[in-house]
This record gives sequence, structure tokens and C-alpha cells, in this order.
Amino acid sequence: MSIDDILTRARNGERITTEDAIRLYESDEVEKMGEVANEKMLQWHPKPETTFVIGRNVNYTNFCDTYCRFCAFYRPPTADDGYVLDNEVIFEKIQETKDFNGTEILMQGGTNPNLSFDYYTNLLREIKKRFDITMHAFSPAEIYKMVDVSGLPLDEVLAQLKEAGLDSVPGGGAEILDNRTRRRISRLKGTWEEWIDCMKAVKRAGMHGTATMVIGFGETMEERALHLQRVRDAQDESDCFLAFISWTFQPENTNMKGVKITPREYLKNLAISRIFLDNVPNFQSSWVTMGPEVGKQSLSYGCNDFGSTMIEENVVSAAGATYKVDTNLILRLIREAGKTPIQRNTKYEHLKVYEEGEIVENDFTMQN
Repeated sequence: MSIDDILTRARNGERITTEDAIRLYESDEVEKMGEVANEKMLQWHPKPETTFVIGRNVNYTNFCDTYCRFCAFYRPPTADDGYVLDNEVIFEKIQETKDFNGTEILMQGGTNPNLSFDYYTNLLREIKKRFDITMHAFSPAEIYKMVDVSGLPLDEVLAQLKEAGLDSVPGGGAEILDNRTRRRISRLKGTWEEWIDCMKAVKRAGMHGTATMVIGFGETMEERALHLQRVRDAQDESDCFLAFISWTFQPENTNMKGVKITPREYLKNLAISRIFLDNVPNFQSSWVTMGPEVGKQSLSYGCNDFGSTMIEENVVSAAGATYKVDTNLILRLIREAGKTPIQRNTKYEHLKVYEEGEIVENDFTMQN
């Protein structure tokens, strides 16, 4: 069955439906979808530019009582090989990031039942005393754990985090926003409704977040389409998402079998997402799981952003995804895609345009 009618309606500015999205998922005409997704991206970002942020993942703890089947990073709360990073170690990691002209710390960990709410607010205050850096931190699952240990309402937890120094919230833990799949892969993580409610509350607290999607859990095409519908509806209602990032399940070293998603399937999901999510301005490439070359290709399938340099990353790499890029490689890949590279901050504001041939002298080799 041809998908031309769906793509024509999308080109003409009509919103596609979940039924349309399912038809697109069932089609193998990926290049056609990519062409329309690129047009949609250009409506938001007409100049031949691609942004990226210099940032670092700081995983402050790997103790976790959520026990996601797909996670190779976590350790149970009583495990001998679990950790909580000393504050001084976190400060050293942030200083290293600043030394590489970094502007963002993506701080996430497990849902650690042994950390009080004061741990998070005190840590944020100590970081902000020492550093002028954006704290893009704590996924909804971690925030709900803070609700549990504090006894405070969700909105109050977010208000206190913001007052202590939280700037924005990453959309980790969305996986697939459908409860059938969520119960199968992570029954303790919460419903899709709770995830959406948290991201709306983030906006009420005066911050933005990101929306994410992970494919390859054995989810149905309908569930993928419903995920996109739920993100679009939340964005219509609250304008809570600055960006959308999709990536693929990495089954290595986990307690769960999954589908190893091909680059073509990833690009198809990316294109469908860009076409469907007509109200989310920025789409990030997922070079961490797909590799730098697919990351470059994604810039023709709806992405306007290359994501973060990720000076350090531990969660995805624990599951076998070990792609590494430094800033100069990002600059080269963006240029090879015919774009001008621009360093941004977490709010997608432009900080520096890299001229043709310009490189970074003080670059890094990504560490794990």
C-alpha cells in the first residue's frame, strides 16, 4: 500500500494520525519518509546548520530499586559493587567539563532508596556555588523516588530542586509510553501517565524537559504510534519539551532479549517521529547507540542537532554501545553532511559558530 497520500498530507501541513503512523511503520519506503522529515526539519531550521552541546554524563549512583530488565548499569541497593559518588569526585568531573568549554551536566543515576531528598538539593546548591554550568538532571523515575523518600508532592519536589539549582529535566525512562510494554520491561518504573504528568509538572515549575523514545523492546507498531501521540498531546497542552531523542535498545549484558534495531529501522523511526511531532522544535541524533556515521545520516532524516559530546557516558556503554566521539569528530561529521556546526547550550541558544576548517585545540578523548 502506498504511503504517498500520508506524506502528501503531511507536506501540506496536515497532522497525521496514529493510524497513519502505523502505516508508515509498516512501509519500507524509508527514503520517502526521510525526505518529508527533512522538509519538516527545515521548516523549523531553514539554515544549513547543525547544533551540538559540549556536555558530560555524571552518573552519581548506580544503586537502584527499579530493576529494569533492559538495564546493564544498575546494582541492587545492597550490592557490593554499587556506588554513590563523593561530592568531590562530582566536582572534579564538572571542572574537567568546564576545562573543555562544556556548558551542560547531564546528571542521572538509579532510583536509590538510601538517599534523602536533602542529598539532591544540597548537591545542587554545592555545585552552583562552585560552577556556572547548566544542570540538566534527574529523570522522572528519580524525581518520583524523591517524592517517595520526602513525602512531598511532585510539584513541591520540583520547586525545591529548581530553587536549589536544577535547570532542566532529561526525559529518560520514557522507553515506550504504553503500559503493556512498560509492565513487561520495567514493572516498577511507573505508568506512561506518570511519566507525562512529571514532564508537565517540570514545565509548571518553570523548566523545560526533553522527550525520549527507545525502540527494540518487541513493542508493536501501534505502541510506537501511541507513544508519539502521547508526546504530541502533552506538548500541545504544556509546551514542556524542547527536544525529542529516540534511540535503540541495547540488549547486550542485560536480563532481557530484544530486537537489535538496524540503522535503517532507526532512521525510519526518526523520520516518522519528525513528521508526527510537528510541535517539537529540536530532534537529536543518537550517535551513542547507532554510531557516528548513522548519526551523520540522521541529519537528513529530521535531526537538526547532534546531541552532546558526552565526555563521559556509562549507562548505554554498560550494555555494549561504545561509540565515542570528540568535538573535532562532531565538527567533521556535521560538515560532511553539508552543515555548519554550531555549539549550543541546553536551551538550544547558539554559543559559537565554527568556521570552515576551524578545529578545537583543547579537545578530549571520551572517558568511561
